[in-house]
Formats: sequence, C-alpha cells, structure tokens
Amino acid sequence: MPELQGQCMCGAVTVTATPARESLGACHCDQCRRWTSSMLVTFAADPGYAALGPVKTYTSSDWAERAFCSDCGSALWYRITLPGEMHGQTQMAAGLFDDTGNPLKLELYIDKKPEGYAFAGERRQMTKAEVEAMFALPEEGDSQ
Repeated sequence: MPELQGQCMCGAVTVTATPARESLGACHCDQCRRWTSSMLVTFAADPGYAALGPVKTYTSSDWAERAFCSDCGSALWYRITLPGEMHGQTQMAAGLFDDTGNPLKLELYIDKKPEGYAFAGERRQMTKAEVEAMFALPEEGDSQ
C-alpha cells in the first residue's frame, strides 16, 4: 500500500500513514457518533505513522485513546491501549486524506447506527456484543 499524506481541517497537523489493509471501517458507537456527529470512518495504519503539529490525546475508555488537533478539533486517530495482541493498533481517520482508494469493508456497533443513514453494498457488520467480546469487555461498556 502506498504511503498517504493528510492533514487536519486547519492544516496545523500533518499526518503520514500507510494503510495496513486495503479497506475502510466505520464505527457507530456512541462515542464515535458524538466525536464526529456521524460515524468514524478509518483505516488500520501500519506502525510507523507520523503526525506533526498540535496533537492532543484523550483517554476515551479503559481500552482506547483518541487523538485530535488541539487547534481545530479534527479527529486524527483511535488507538487501542488495552494490553495484549491488539495493543497499539491504530485506526487513522480516513477524512484526513484526499482519497484512500479503499472500499468500506466493516461496520462496528451496527446495532447502534441511527436509522437516518446507511451505506450501499455488502460488508461485514459487527454488533456491540460482538465488538466487546473481541476485546473481552464487560457487557455494560458501550464506548469505543
């Protein structure tokens, strides 16, 4: 996969990242919807991505953190902080880049998706219970 160059809305943060897979994912959990006012569309980034500029992180749950531009608030990435096999995996916000050229292949928290929108085409869809089982989270945890 080619290395991509992107930036936040105001241009203060620049990002260089290489997609780990040729696909995008969308998350409909409560936190992603509040963070983006929609769903968060991302790609898995290879280790070694770089971000320059005023990046802030927020620990959004017991198992993840979110990064954003401290100037304009643009979503930058979502990173797994939970110890184990997935530790450090980073989902880069696809909107930072002009076009990744990759199709949407996964929707998370599909049972939390508002009725007002839907993507065309077929893809893997995981419910809240399936996502949280993947991370071995307690049932009451509804945040990504």
